[in-house]
Amino acid sequence: MKRVALTVLCLVLLAACETTGGYRPPPVGASEQELEPGRVRVTFRGPSRMSGAEVRDRALLRAAELVLARGYDWFTVTNRYDDVAPPTSPRFTIGIGGGSYGRRSALGVGGSTSFGGEGTFVSTLEVVGGRGKRPLGPDAYDARGVVANLRPRLP
Repeated sequence: MKRVALTVLCLVLLAACETTGGYRPPPVGASEQELEPGRVRVTFRGPSRMSGAEVRDRALLRAAELVLARGYDWFTVTNRYDDVAPPTSPRFTIGIGGGSYGRRSALGVGGSTSFGGEGTFVSTLEVVGGRGKRPLGPDAYDARGVVANLRPRLP
């Protein structure tokens, strides 16, 4: 019994000493990837305190800035999706398990829980830029108009 108690104590102490090593939170802000000329995927990941609507607006603003920088007048959103990324805080683990093997038995400690942190909202847009007159449709945007309307609202 002393051996089992000592094993449990060692495992609990070992679990309490777990570190996150090279822990780095995922980047917050915009990132983009050019898929082909005139087609860009824009992703904006907001900090945990930012609302989903603001994250979507920031992704739209970044898309407008990118198409203007490439010489386009308007863009169409061809694909959009939102997600909530998992918490970015370090984790502490603890748990108990055991088993019996004939005359011998074993006891182990493990598990996982997060101490704080919350998920962050992520918005991704795939856009295609164009020149000249903007096409009609709910997913077609005038890039200059988007920048003029959203930039003053988003510090």
